[in-house]
Amino acid sequence: MEYNDSNKTFGKWLLIFMVLGCLPFYISAQNKMSPDQQLTAKQQSIIQIAALAAEGDLQALKPLLNKGLNTGLTINQIKEVLVHLYAYCGFPRSIRGLQTFMEVLNERKAKGINDVLGAEASPIPEEQPKYERGKKVLGELTKSPQDGALTGYGAFAPVIDTFLKEHLFADIFERDILTYAERELVTISVLSAIGNAEPMLRSHLSICLNVGLTPIQLTEFVEIIQSTLGEKEAKEAQKVVNEVLKNQK
Repeated sequence: MEYNDSNKTFGKWLLIFMVLGCLPFYISAQNKMSPDQQLTAKQQSIIQIAALAAEGDLQALKPLLNKGLNTGLTINQIKEVLVHLYAYCGFPRSIRGLQTFMEVLNERKAKGINDVLGAEASPIPEEQPKYERGKKVLGELTKSPQDGALTGYGAFAPVIDTFLKEHLFADIFERDILTYAERELVTISVLSAIGNAEPMLRSHLSICLNVGLTPIQLTEFVEIIQSTLGEKEAKEAQKVVNEVLKNQK
């Protein structure tokens, strides 16, 4: 009887040691998985640059432009971020962001820092009319056909539907310096910064999921908005993120 009890006790402790011994390997495996689910350093910089440029906080923008270059974003990628955002918050914010970026580059050059220019945009094939190309891009982003009759604001003011498809989704989104995912990060950052654009933010958060961003990355996006812009903007963004993720289930 004593022998059996000893065996049971020994077996119990052996099992505990085995579990504890495996725990570090489990934790290590979890840690190795997590970076794949997180926004990259470049993506984080894109969010911060777009948000502060849209808000117009040029003093806070300067160090984040430096940070973006240090993370490996090229000059042309950052220029493209600042150009892209004009479609959502206007030329004044975009141009002031570009002027601030010029100052940063001059300061870095004076310090002997030679930043990588990066690839230029490839020529865009123009076999199809621009409106049809824009419809195709929008269909890819939303994963829904664009052949139905115009509704809502598009039916009310058809010219804005033409501008959106021909310019935003053809002229801008077709440029290959940034990926669709990177352009959507710029877009949701700008919309979070300007506020009172929940329907558009909702649409573009859904597009983010369509172009490969994950719910974990969208949650991290809100955290970056909080640290970059503040609590108010983060709460408003989180509310819309929650709605989008709930509808995805």
